[in-house]
Amino acid sequence: MSIRALIVDDEPLARTGVRQLAEPLEDVTIVGEAADGSEAVQEIKRQEPDLVFLDVQMPEMSGLEVVREVGVEAMPLTIFVTAYDQYALEAFEAHALDYLLKPIEEARFEEALERARQQLRRVEADTLNRQLRGVLREYADEDQEGGIERFTVRSRDRIYFVDAEDVQWIESEGDYVALHDGEDAHLVRKTMKKLEEQLDSAQFLRVHRSYIVNVEYIDELRPLDHGTYQLRMASGTPLKTSRGYSDNIDALLDATG
Repeated sequence: MSIRALIVDDEPLARTGVRQLAEPLEDVTIVGEAADGSEAVQEIKRQEPDLVFLDVQMPEMSGLEVVREVGVEAMPLTIFVTAYDQYALEAFEAHALDYLLKPIEEARFEEALERARQQLRRVEADTLNRQLRGVLREYADEDQEGGIERFTVRSRDRIYFVDAEDVQWIESEGDYVALHDGEDAHLVRKTMKKLEEQLDSAQFLRVHRSYIVNVEYIDELRPLDHGTYQLRMASGTPLKTSRGYSDNIDALLDATG
């Protein structure tokens, strides 16, 4: 059995590393490379490879977005390649999809290839489809039409969910955000910029570099200087807006009369 493989990674050195590990293998033929997600989609459709080494974290279009764009049914067997990301790895492991950590170790690469060989021999397409759908469901919160409906929160000993409608305000914590529901704060690995793009703009409003608020929980706005306001949330928490987001506050006031 000859395995036709495509390498997808935005880092040239990473693509070279995978190629150098794969080319000595007699049953693997590298049919091409792609340097970004859109190119990956084109090459998958054009080449119809048996196997794709797919980088998860690419700008513009991530590896998971490539899977969505190609379609689960049309996606070849996939080995995800990623820098260390605990949450991504948990998703792949939970749904029996293989992954490689950067920098890739030769022994781990050979192990992943052997698993790919076995799957290509015996796994039917519907099984692979179920596995891919399982991973995509882990990230489904980010792609709901109308915005995120619930957040998946992962702690050391459990995974639980927080409904977006229960979140009063959101605070930046570096590469994380803290979801405040009035009683507790729940840490989620996500940046404010990415989160602002994914939330329902009719419900959530960016009022400060560090704050996004749920407009349903604003009890009071008190004007301050230079177009800024002091907000009081339903929980009693005071939050100060910044001038850079004054247009958002003005739009809210116009909408509510």
